[in-house]
Amino acid sequence: MMERDMAANRQPAEAFGQEMAELRQEAGAHLLAPWASAGKIGTAALDMIGDGEGIYVTDEAGRRLIDGPAGMWCVNLGHRNRELTQAMADQAMALDYNSPWYTSSAPAVELAGRLAGHAPGDLSHVFFTTGGSSAVETALRFMFFYNNVKGRPEKKMIVTRDRAYHGSTYLAGSLNGRPRDQDWMDSETGRVIRLSCPDPFRRPAGMSVEAFTDGLIEEFRAAIERHGAEKIGAFVAEPVLASGGVVVPPEGYLKRMQALCRQNDILFISDEVVTGFGRLGSVFASGEVFGIEPDMITFAKGVTSGYFPLGGAMISARLLEDLRASNHPEAAFAHGLTYSSHPIGCAVAQKTLDILEGGLLDEVKEKAVYFQTALKRLEDHALVGEVRGMGLMACIECVAEKAGRTPLKLDLEVGKRIDRHCQERGLLVRPLIQMCVMSPPLTITTDQIDRMVEILDASIRATMDDLTRDGLWRG
Repeated sequence: MMERDMAANRQPAEAFGQEMAELRQEAGAHLLAPWASAGKIGTAALDMIGDGEGIYVTDEAGRRLIDGPAGMWCVNLGHRNRELTQAMADQAMALDYNSPWYTSSAPAVELAGRLAGHAPGDLSHVFFTTGGSSAVETALRFMFFYNNVKGRPEKKMIVTRDRAYHGSTYLAGSLNGRPRDQDWMDSETGRVIRLSCPDPFRRPAGMSVEAFTDGLIEEFRAAIERHGAEKIGAFVAEPVLASGGVVVPPEGYLKRMQALCRQNDILFISDEVVTGFGRLGSVFASGEVFGIEPDMITFAKGVTSGYFPLGGAMISARLLEDLRASNHPEAAFAHGLTYSSHPIGCAVAQKTLDILEGGLLDEVKEKAVYFQTALKRLEDHALVGEVRGMGLMACIECVAEKAGRTPLKLDLEVGKRIDRHCQERGLLVRPLIQMCVMSPPLTITTDQIDRMVEILDASIRATMDDLTRDGLWRG
């Protein structure tokens, strides 16, 4: 591969295009991409990204694009952040790795203490993992272990929700409830109880939000009565359902769900893999934004701004005290990962916290109002049923008919159509069938937000023209 001048952030267009074409061909021959379809698996190659800087990435055509999804909800501090890259280099030269089975390191110990200071309630301990899936898997395995030690081996069922996303490992992936997630993949079914999605936009016609919320709570109560509280170990919930379409639950919903968990000795696991580390203006949103004190919080992504694989599960001190007081002091939590507490990841996470605590969290709270207000104007389009979001995350949901919120045919994949038009104009969004989601780097400016909205506006118009021309939509 030819050497590239990273400082210039650009090769001559012809050379850059040639390099990307060669890489695409090599990827199709050797690299298996996530979510590959059987008909193309082992041959398909994804679009290439050449480099990134700030809120921008450069694609294989040499176009400079606003990174609307911030990678995968994770590049919160933007691309080529020199403070983060220097923290990586400095730690690698000091201590690149240590075995978490037999030793610890200063970055891991210091980071654990800082995270405990930000976590709500008595979440004072953290088990570090390599990402979000392993963080959720860790929390669930801890729940199993906890109930085994407590002499309740039958208390293992897990409550999840429609349109949830909790990861790609077997047990975490079994909790997912998005369209198509389980179509061709095996999953755990005997332990999983699935509730309705708390999406106010999709509530029954004529029903108030208050009545909708009451129904969600009663659905959970009925599930507890049906299965028995003695069988249910945990309720796992994203405070905002991210990959399910940035679903913001009704006000008070999470508090009421937590109250039911407490009444029935069910652990509440708040999955903050997306909502943590500044996305909603707080390090952890559970307490500061939603007023809940979970028994565990899982996190990843923004903890290192995507610069190094790291995740974790914050665990209540009360649960650990229960274990220490049990009649089974010999019981081992036989769970660990080679890269748990990785010193480089922990050092990058500490620098991430330095930047967030240095004023960026307050900036996000201010920019979030501007971001949500600017995007809301896109609801003027006939194709757009709702623009919703919180903090610096948002979703545009498209509909076949606006007044009745009539869903579009899924095979139209309108989100992909909008994304293609956006890329032509300088923006990446994340398409989710009939939706587009955005979670730009927290460093985005109001002028850049305006540019995002301009591109989305033009791209939605172009998509409506395409659908109308092809006889697929009547507006």
